Amino acid sequence: MQYANKGQNREISGVGLHIGIVQARFNQDITDALADACRTALLDLGVDEDNITLVQVPGALEVPLALAALAERTEFDALIALGCIIRGETYHFELVANESGAGVTRVSLDYGIPIANAILTTEDLDQAIARQTEKGRDAAYVAVEMAQLLADLTPSDDE
Repeated sequence: MQYANKGQNREISGVGLHIGIVQARFNQDITDALADACRTALLDLGVDEDNITLVQVPGALEVPLALAALAERTEFDALIALGCIIRGETYHFELVANESGAGVTRVSLDYGIPIANAILTTEDLDQAIARQTEKGRDAAYVAVEMAQLLADLTPSDDE
């Protein structure tokens, strides 16, 4: 829901974090805007430009595999999935939306890495345009907050 009450954020900082972004190219005008908003927010949160890795894939169904490849590298504190699926006249919308979402969640759970899912699923182009900046920014904040939370929950070698 656009402009939803998202609760109060905890103090977060992206300083020292390594973030991987997977961007689907399908509906590229929208996904480019998502990526720009996401990158800007990451930089605002203190993530160093050199610690942001962006890879592009053809569409939303390919996002989970690229996320898994990044997760395998173990250098990332969090990942971000960006894409845009706009409803058409066939069942294909449901298939792509459901499978890409399930794949993103599976990668996160299989690798124990936070993944902010900003693959938009909208009824039409106008809805996608209305959400592209906010959801890109939200993804950055979610990734940084969840990276910090997992670091806080993971016992250190000193404990």
